[in-house]
Amino acid sequence: MTRPSILFIVSAPSGAGKTSLLRELLARDSGLRLSVSHTTRPMRPGEQDGVHYHFVDVETFQHLVAEQAFIEHARVFDNYYGTSEAGVREQLAAGHDVVVEIDWQGARQVRARFPEAVSIFIAPPSIEALHERLGARGQDSEEVIERRMRDARAELSHYAEYDYLVINDRFETALEDLAHIVAAERLRTQRQALRHETALRAMLGE
Repeated sequence: MTRPSILFIVSAPSGAGKTSLLRELLARDSGLRLSVSHTTRPMRPGEQDGVHYHFVDVETFQHLVAEQAFIEHARVFDNYYGTSEAGVREQLAAGHDVVVEIDWQGARQVRARFPEAVSIFIAPPSIEALHERLGARGQDSEEVIERRMRDARAELSHYAEYDYLVINDRFETALEDLAHIVAAERLRTQRQALRHETALRAMLGE
């Protein structure tokens, strides 16, 4: 019998390095899949529809909300984001461990629907480092950066709601921390017992 698939919730303030860490983690771990969210924000250069996001207009997004198609949805920086329940359940049923990349509000909604989900919060080493990283992007005005900093502090205030806390001071160290969390969760007794039920019963003479 195969072990039950795991749903991982990963949150972080903007600029903490979550996207880069998850990109590398997914490249290294063939058993992980990233849930592709729906969004109403414009597509950025280099992004592909259905790969980075499902890009939809506001009317389509609101229609999906009315149909209760999302396990979570929220408005962030004047745009809407949502995670398709059908998409997540399809990947879990196929035997993949799934990563949902969302904010603390979305994490609360997902935990309500998937209480067995494993949640991870990624934080920067300091608020100064976060400000520096946001400025280094060269994409935003100082006004936007300050707004992101305010939102980052609000996001950080919810770190204690998560099962695990990873501090992204050094990229490689944080990446290894994430990989260790995934490995440890896969080795939990309950999951291993289901996966190796036949062998365990035989060893116990059952």
